[in-house]
Amino acid sequence: VLYYSPLIPGPKKIKNDNYGTRSQDHQVFLIVVFLFFFGSGGGWVLELFFRRFFSGANPERKWLNPGFLFGPCVPLYGFGTVVLFILSEFESQIFGQFGGSWWYYLVMFFGMALAMTALEYIAGLMSLKVMHLRLWDYTNCWGNIQGLICPLFTFFWGVLAALYYFLLYPPLRKLVVWFVAHPLFSFIVGICFGIFLIDFAVSLHLGTALRKRAVEFDKSVESIDLQAIQRRLQKRGGFFRFTSIKPLTERIDAFDEFLHRKPGKQANPSK
Repeated sequence: VLYYSPLIPGPKKIKNDNYGTRSQDHQVFLIVVFLFFFGSGGGWVLELFFRRFFSGANPERKWLNPGFLFGPCVPLYGFGTVVLFILSEFESQIFGQFGGSWWYYLVMFFGMALAMTALEYIAGLMSLKVMHLRLWDYTNCWGNIQGLICPLFTFFWGVLAALYYFLLYPPLRKLVVWFVAHPLFSFIVGICFGIFLIDFAVSLHLGTALRKRAVEFDKSVESIDLQAIQRRLQKRGGFFRFTSIKPLTERIDAFDEFLHRKPGKQANPSK
């Protein structure tokens, strides 16, 4: 979709030029990655304060690293930023029939809220079915679906969409224009992308290993509550969960030994 955005110069003029098409495809990819990391970092900050001061899942009001990654990145907000940017970039084509009245903004923000809710449901469902991790839980909210989405947070998405459109989208678009005009900056984006892939792989391995051990103890375990684990890790120190330099398998084996220790036997402090 961004291929036909005014941000990409002259796509139709060089559509039959193989080199030009490849160059523009690369440019669109870099813009998407740039928006993804911008939104992931901003969403991480937003979630950090939300979980600290407002979340019912954190009654101790501790600073918790949101999400399942080690670094300051929440992919849901990254993909959401890309979606909201596209909807804002082509707002006249998508919502133009409602122009000239207050219905325009109402329908637009409602559509953005539905898009973010759908994205939240897909992300939550994938985390449950693929990684067997429950990253958030709306079970106690009215009208929830599988504890992944609910009307209350759809409303919050609509509020965030309005704030994004009026406050963040104009400067963000200028920032994207600057990014397109300075391709050397893509080197930094590439480094961030590489770090993200490594972080994602390590975190995915951690979640898989934890669930494997949990199933060994209780066959009925279908998913792991990541927020509960984060609270326990926070008590042991380490905001980004880098609490030990030991290999992951060694730390899990130590945890297994601790759970199966005989009554009265002290756990090995070196582990």
